[in-house]
Amino acid sequence: MIKIYSMDTCPDCVYVKEQIKNDDRYEIIDIGQHVRKLKEFLRLRDTSPVFDEAKKNGAAGIPCFVLEDGTVTLVPEDAGLQSRPIEDGAVCSLDGSGC
Repeated sequence: MIKIYSMDTCPDCVYVKEQIKNDDRYEIIDIGQHVRKLKEFLRLRDTSPVFDEAKKNGAAGIPCFVLEDGTVTLVPEDAGLQSRPIEDGAVCSLDGSGC
């Protein structure tokens, strides 16, 4: 099963969530639902080099995909999904811009 760390307030996450409705190959972990889930995501984010570029750019790093083999990626296509088409500069950053 592929784990997807996400939040309902993230447009990219909502786009991914729409693609996996009724698909039991994926598990959504809403990091805004409980602090325990947020801590789980932050542990991953703080220790995986996959997030280095996202952190450098002030991005939260969601949606985040943990594949069945343990590989961590921020690329929906790596998890068999499509990225949300976005306009230039329309990316959610930690400061709330681009959302």
